Amino acid sequence: MKRLFGTDGIRGEAGVEPLDAATVRRVAVAVAEVLRPAESDGPLRLVIGRDTRESGPWLRDALAAGCRSRGAEVVDCGVVTTPGLAHIVREAGFNAGVMISASHNPFQDNGLKIFGGDGSKLADALEMRIEALVIDDGIADPGADGAEVDYDGDLVDSYVRSLENVITPGRFEGVEVVLDCSNGSATVIGPEVFRHHGARVHAIGTSPDGRNINLDCGSLHLDKLIDEVRRTGSDLGLAFDGDADRCLAVDREGREVSGDHVLYIVGRQLKRSGRLRGDAIVATIMSNLWLEDRLRDEGVELHRASVGDKYVLERMVAEDLVLGGEQSGHVIFRDHATTGDGVLTGLLLLDTLVANGEPLESIMRDITPYPQVLLNVRVNEKPNLREHAKIGPVVESIEGQLRGTGRVVLRYSGTEPVARVMLEGKNADDVRTHAEHLAAVIRSELGA
Repeated sequence: MKRLFGTDGIRGEAGVEPLDAATVRRVAVAVAEVLRPAESDGPLRLVIGRDTRESGPWLRDALAAGCRSRGAEVVDCGVVTTPGLAHIVREAGFNAGVMISASHNPFQDNGLKIFGGDGSKLADALEMRIEALVIDDGIADPGADGAEVDYDGDLVDSYVRSLENVITPGRFEGVEVVLDCSNGSATVIGPEVFRHHGARVHAIGTSPDGRNINLDCGSLHLDKLIDEVRRTGSDLGLAFDGDADRCLAVDREGREVSGDHVLYIVGRQLKRSGRLRGDAIVATIMSNLWLEDRLRDEGVELHRASVGDKYVLERMVAEDLVLGGEQSGHVIFRDHATTGDGVLTGLLLLDTLVANGEPLESIMRDITPYPQVLLNVRVNEKPNLREHAKIGPVVESIEGQLRGTGRVVLRYSGTEPVARVMLEGKNADDVRTHAEHLAAVIRSELGA
């Protein structure tokens, strides 16, 4: 069980342990120790990026002080998307990178997402080694000296150029799109890239002030995007989250286009054009059953991974597949990136629609997701739910009743004392009834 890291890095309220300056410096020392290259390869070279939260600069300083206390060379690339930071690590030859972001969370929160030299998020084993050094070995706070780092804005420009080169120039001439940049990392990058490709762009959520990131905007709040698509008569809208590693869309009729939809639309096109290596896609345990059914009709197998785009990538690498992602909008195009990339996802979704000549809304009208209910239950402990003496038999009974028509997914939050209960099936009333019953049993047995 990890103790500092959750599903996607270390996350919490900025200024409160473990995201107070002293603890962050200690984490940085541990990162420098665990990721230190061989002596013959010279010192650790680490790059830091951040989103637009007001806590980003002092967290950067704390990271820099901790890493430099162990002889690391540290470079600041400024405000960048999480996939942009991953790209920079990989392409500019850094040994590691740290993205300061709490993704879709409100501005009070922040987080540390750590990448290895290949641009991938650290494996669980490495995260647990860092935790052990901080928690068990009691690494001392090295102090704030050495926080000054060099800034290199050209690093972000190199990422932008990679997005500009991913599809044919001028591809989106005549296309009108609304981008909601969530007052976050995509504020400049998103509109610039889509305009480069010829799209007429209406951009909202592009006035970050350090406190309005994700505030009633972005991928968790689509109402304004839907209104703007309708007001402008645009072909579609794309919404990013605070660090732009996810992308959701809306069609002209106001339907939400999830990561599942993106995987289907792009995946079937790759299959039909002979470019879907292995004729398979990776999704997570949360992806809706309709996706599995429709991909099967296209001759595409769906593999499922644990929640978290790092686990999706691990499965993609293991199976040598090129496309995978999460319902939440993290989509990985492995030929181009090592993590979910919201701007890249938007580009390749729109590129697919242009290639097909089929409006997004006509595709969406033909898709009917299975009813799905997700309930959160606060718990005092986190035992194996399926092996629990009281909870396990209830799960088994429900799965017996749903056999062939639905499923039960149980997991714990990686950052909160919460059990997540997800049920899915063909009958909405049955799904809701079963979900509420199971949640009540968990609450009775484990409830906080």
